[in-house]
Amino acid sequence: MLRIISLNLNGIRSAWSKNVRDWVLAQAPDIVCLQELKAQLPDLSQEMLSPDGMHAFYHAAEKKGYSGVGIWCRQKPDGVLEGFGHGEFDAEGRYLRADFGKLSVISLYLPSGSSSPERQEAKFRFLDSFLPHLGSLRAEGREIVLCGDWNIAHKEIDLKNWKSNQKNSGFLLEERAWMTRVFDNQGWVDAYRRLHPDATDDSYTWWSNRGQAWAKNVGWRIDYQVATPGIASGVRRAEVYKGERFSDHAPLVIDYEWKAQLSGFN
Repeated sequence: MLRIISLNLNGIRSAWSKNVRDWVLAQAPDIVCLQELKAQLPDLSQEMLSPDGMHAFYHAAEKKGYSGVGIWCRQKPDGVLEGFGHGEFDAEGRYLRADFGKLSVISLYLPSGSSSPERQEAKFRFLDSFLPHLGSLRAEGREIVLCGDWNIAHKEIDLKNWKSNQKNSGFLLEERAWMTRVFDNQGWVDAYRRLHPDATDDSYTWWSNRGQAWAKNVGWRIDYQVATPGIASGVRRAEVYKGERFSDHAPLVIDYEWKAQLSGFN
């Protein structure tokens, strides 16, 4: 079994102070995808650079205290790639890929457009450039899992207050249509939905810090593991963990039946 955890940390140092490391390691994951580090490499402690002996890789944003993604893995990858070839967004630390035999796992952090019209335009630029890249990934013929914060709730069941959010970033018609193209046109699979096609309240992964969103479970499902059909067919467990809070996001834990000839992945 292959266990992959995805979690937006909203700052690795903040999450560390809330014992995220201990929880993650207790889950015995094979691969951990992290987003929104909000730290540069010199800011990371030795423990962050080698958590319990796991291999750790990070792609930080050039701007301090902003964005950034990471991957922890039990097995040393064959190769690691920072960025997807788009200068504007590669500078923001949004994409980190690790290859293991015929499997690739990508930690991904899509832009948020909620802070300003300018950031929403940047988000649309990202979507326009990233869709062809997703097509290129599919054409590689590998098994791939893209884990992370996509900053889009795809359907009405993916957020509590969908009616009042139809004109807000993250649930705009254009964003949702883009997600549909990812799944329906390119053939990617929403791994969580394979096991929980109708889940609502249990599926949310992010809650606003305003009001009583967490207490009342007024959430959004914006964190995904998006996979190629082969490995997605092996999903055996998918859970959003809400027993502890490490950030404004919850960890997404998915177990895959993966019979690759890889030591440690069985």
